[in-house]
Amino acid sequence: MELFRGKRLQVEQVEYTLPDGRRKEGVIVHPGDAVVVLPKCGDSCWHLIRQYRFAVGSYILEAPAGKLEPGEVPVETAKRELIEETGYHAGEMDEKGWIYTTPGFSDEKLHLFEARNLTPSDAYEKDEDELIELVTVTGRELQEMCLDGRVSDAKTISVVYRCLGGVR
Repeated sequence: MELFRGKRLQVEQVEYTLPDGRRKEGVIVHPGDAVVVLPKCGDSCWHLIRQYRFAVGSYILEAPAGKLEPGEVPVETAKRELIEETGYHAGEMDEKGWIYTTPGFSDEKLHLFEARNLTPSDAYEKDEDELIELVTVTGRELQEMCLDGRVSDAKTISVVYRCLGGVR
């Protein structure tokens, strides 16, 4: 039974069966799939964005990300979001797998990408409702920021782990 349908997500109450045969009820949030992109600039630096997030009431450092549009494949979304949020086009876009964001109540899947060989894009146009600033850091700084809490966004920590081979 649908409980809510909005622009960005749907909430549904469902009945399901556990592997041991017990029947349960639960709520599933369906936000749709999305992408996360970690842009590499040069040999040893990376771009993050500093973006205002109203749900937490502050700016956070994160990797560019965005929701798949209907019919769009993840790599196309990654290319589009990179341009929209950083102003850069990627010469190479490497898939780094995917993660579930919150499988306890949501089926959202995030596709992770590393963007390389960046060049400024002619198609860059900031969204009116986004307050975004580009931040450039070294790989070591990025790993330290994930460890010390300056980067607290789970999707960003996940893509850093996949692109830099772990957080040391």
